[in-house]
Amino acid sequence: MPACFPAAKAVCALVVAGCAWAPQAWSQAPPAAAATPAPAASAPAFVNSDLDASLFYQLLIGELELSASEGSTAFLVMLDAANKTKSEQLYKRSADMALQMRSGSQALIVVQAWRRALPASRGAHRYLIELLVALNRSAETAEPLRSLIRLTPEAERPTLINSLPRFFERTGNRKLIPEILTDALQPYVDSPATDDASLIAIGRGWQVAGDSARALEFAQRAHALDAGAEGPVLLALELLPTTTDAEPIVQGYLKARPQATTVRMFYARALGMSQRYLEALAQVDRVTRDEPAQAAPWLTLGALHLELRQPKEATVAIKTFIERIESTPPATNTPQPAPAAQTAAGGNEAVVESDDRGLTQAWLMLAQAAEQQGDFKAAEGWLAKVDTPARALEVQVRRASLLAKQGRLTEAIEMIRRAPEAGDEDARAKLIAEVSLLRDARQWTQASDILQRANDRFKDDPDLLYEQSMMAEKLNRIDEMERLLRRVIELRPDHEHAYNALGFSLADRGLRLPEAKALIVRALELAPGEPFITDSLGWVEYRMGNLGEAIKQLRRAYQSRPDPEIAAHLGEVLWVSGQHEEARRILREGKSRDQTNDVLRETVVRLKVNL
Repeated sequence: MPACFPAAKAVCALVVAGCAWAPQAWSQAPPAAAATPAPAASAPAFVNSDLDASLFYQLLIGELELSASEGSTAFLVMLDAANKTKSEQLYKRSADMALQMRSGSQALIVVQAWRRALPASRGAHRYLIELLVALNRSAETAEPLRSLIRLTPEAERPTLINSLPRFFERTGNRKLIPEILTDALQPYVDSPATDDASLIAIGRGWQVAGDSARALEFAQRAHALDAGAEGPVLLALELLPTTTDAEPIVQGYLKARPQATTVRMFYARALGMSQRYLEALAQVDRVTRDEPAQAAPWLTLGALHLELRQPKEATVAIKTFIERIESTPPATNTPQPAPAAQTAAGGNEAVVESDDRGLTQAWLMLAQAAEQQGDFKAAEGWLAKVDTPARALEVQVRRASLLAKQGRLTEAIEMIRRAPEAGDEDARAKLIAEVSLLRDARQWTQASDILQRANDRFKDDPDLLYEQSMMAEKLNRIDEMERLLRRVIELRPDHEHAYNALGFSLADRGLRLPEAKALIVRALELAPGEPFITDSLGWVEYRMGNLGEAIKQLRRAYQSRPDPEIAAHLGEVLWVSGQHEEARRILREGKSRDQTNDVLRETVVRLKVNL
């Protein structure tokens, strides 16, 4: 056989292989030449195709025309072959050719011909829907969607319906999606076999369209049909960052299926992202009790204990993680990143190194736990175990923190400055680390000067501008603080901490209280349930004289995260409202967590509370 032309190699290879991709009609054996049938046991080793010479050369010409950039001719040649044979494969190949030549209109001609020739073809319907979306003609997909669902066997319909929102992932007009899905799925919403899937698909359409409230309505309707169904809880988990009203669905599902470890961990992750660490801790603790042999949840548990300044409990959890890892072969127990800890501040992201299965992260966290307990020797011992080059700067920063806490601030800053830089990101991280040391040492002027230089180098960096605004607030430069925070909001309109910081600073000084409340409410819209922002809302209500609402919000914040500063605010409002015993209890709890907190100490002294 002569060598194939490069453009026709695929066709030649398929011919040699017996045209395995050809239509089923071509793969049938030709009529027997002899009258005597062959014995049943001696089936032929291969089956000849009905692909004749004329069709073979037509396909070959089509491929050669495409290679020669004659796309319009190529797709027409292939379309003619598809029409003659009614072959799904050839219709698809013809449409692919048209798209390869960047002609969506020609591809649409092919798919419409495909659908007319084979009206029961689900492949033609899928291709048509995807093509219409790609051509920004999503409004025309409703009819083929209805037809595709009707052609799908009843047993497969829920799976198809669940997948429908994916058709529209790249659509240019997302607002149309819920309308299209509602129209296509209306006959199936009230059917017991497909009602749950239909409601969730429409809900996801609303989610993609940016309407979380409508998406939640459909998730709630589906959950009401079956509290143990997976679809509603998965949609609710996706909605949690935008609305806490989705939580009852998650909680209801976990009540119906308490052993659903994966959902529980994702719920913990969502709580962690909102800094609701105490609630996240309860979820992860349940997982470690239900499945103690799993390693990764123990690392997450340790990270959450660290965030809550519970170093002893953190140490126990992290060491348990290490024991699980070291006693299990790598192939059977390589942990995934621990969800709830991924948002932990202070370097507690549960990053699992590919080479050590999370041990590096565990050692760094054990060092932090020892540091929180004032055991600097033990902390240095854990840091000494880390030899991963990618974490070298982090280790150096941790060592500098140990020096600073021992009163050796100058050495600590010099250690950070000497740390090598692999690029701008490392340089930026070093500046932030140095500012952190100076802030903890109450050297706010020096910290502000460094941030000013950093902002000159990294122009309009929202995080650096935010840090500089916090130093301006410490120095009582309120106008400068406000100017910087408004610049952060201009650069990043979704920066919830900037809204919150500005609102709280105004409220704390009794300035422009209605505006302060509006800023804090906006921050809560961006980060629903976040404890520190909820604390700010309680504080502005207190400043506005609304004691009952203030206590309600502050209690909610404290229950999510019993931070000393939140304890100070709640304790003060309780004290002023005459609830002295509860105020003392809250203030004592705050002091037990951090005796050095400035806000807590000032509150106790100013109110003359005897703890």
